[in-house]
Amino acid sequence: MRIAYFDCFAGISGDMTLGALVAAGWDPAALESLPSRLHLDGVKVSIGPARRGPFAATRVDVQVAEDQQPHRHLHHVAAILEAGELAPAVRARALAVFRRLAEAEAAVHGSTVERVHFHEVGAADALVDIVGAVEGLAALGVERVYSSPPRLGGGEVQSQHGLIPVPAPATALLLKGAPVELGPIPLELTTPTGAALLATFVESWERPPVFRITAIGTGAGSRDPHEIPNVLRVLIGEAQA
Repeated sequence: MRIAYFDCFAGISGDMTLGALVAAGWDPAALESLPSRLHLDGVKVSIGPARRGPFAATRVDVQVAEDQQPHRHLHHVAAILEAGELAPAVRARALAVFRRLAEAEAAVHGSTVERVHFHEVGAADALVDIVGAVEGLAALGVERVYSSPPRLGGGEVQSQHGLIPVPAPATALLLKGAPVELGPIPLELTTPTGAALLATFVESWERPPVFRITAIGTGAGSRDPHEIPNVLRVLIGEAQA
């Protein structure tokens, strides 16, 4: 069985996940074509090398033209996924991630899944992040995902709703029941999108079985704090019988 182990010593975000999967062997052309396959106007993916601390990593930047993004709710996202050029299994799992994210946002804001608004730019960004993560794992043949306890960070972060504590309320709710670490620096290390990916992908927070590593991918986050290398490592391998 092929497994992936997410080493979240600096947290996890959507773009870090994409970078790690490309670095682990996912064809970058497939990711670069994703906005057009989802029929997202004004969205472009850039992939390139980056360094975070001692790590050589892959940086994925999803560029979104704000003036071309409509107001989106979960049913809009579902329609985009349905119309997109995606494998059925990828479409279904991506929708499951979005539904988890919508349920968490609805709960923390006292709303409903149907009324939750995905911010215009964030919705386009999250579509590429989430669909890309699902598609990348599928392309690499991963059957099961394990993870270290993600570091959440600390301090405060600016949101659409003003200044909020880290972890963001949705992040904390998505990871309810999971082992996590606070700190070690006052930054948002695990984002709601990253938390939604883990909440959907990780079936059990147990230690992974013994496995033979066949690929290692390191994805860079957008920031470069001096306190910690801002990267996500994904180890892919074959579990030993």
